Amino acid sequence: MLPKIGQMLYIQPHAATNDGGTPGMLRSRVMDADDRFLYVDIPMDEQTRRLHRTQPGDELRLTYFTSEGVKHQFAAHVQSIRREGTSQLVIPKPDPDQITREQRRSFLRVEAQLEIAVRLGEKLRFTALTDDVGGGGVSFRCDRKWPITPNIKASCWLLLNYKSGAVSHAQFEAEIVRIVPVEPHHNLVMMRFQDILDTDQQKIIRYCFEKQLERRKD
Repeated sequence: MLPKIGQMLYIQPHAATNDGGTPGMLRSRVMDADDRFLYVDIPMDEQTRRLHRTQPGDELRLTYFTSEGVKHQFAAHVQSIRREGTSQLVIPKPDPDQITREQRRSFLRVEAQLEIAVRLGEKLRFTALTDDVGGGGVSFRCDRKWPITPNIKASCWLLLNYKSGAVSHAQFEAEIVRIVPVEPHHNLVMMRFQDILDTDQQKIIRYCFEKQLERRKD
């Protein structure tokens, strides 16, 4: 499956930066496509928050996730730069057999302590810290006093802090699938997304992918 228009892309360039260093994770989006090419926004370096200077001929590895959580990757070169209003990278569409994909249909999950606001029904609201997050759901720890049971629905607001210092949030409706007692007075609550905008899901996937890259560097 080729990336769709509007799809978030995570890009790893093969070339070093002008100062001899290695660029951080680059983030971009597919803006347009035709029979032969993908037209991609000039990528931004997540570490420096600057646009990455990309030239025709540069070799890139592009990663994207489908809505089902399947990770896809392919290598490509920059054919040219299209300048129509905003500059865009022109990237040849890969053949299907050039795209690698994870066979396991599950989203990447990472350990993370992020602030999450939870609403149950119309009146009960509280905040907690996540235990892990992923593109398909999250888990969090909370006080056992909250009347939480499996199979109930929750409305949530998740605060995301990126390595660059940027802050964003994602909203979603989730189903509570499991509750495990932990520590003296807390529960570990596991939820899966039931209703989430693609843009919010991509924010979470971006956060997880960034965390995974950080750990590989350590």
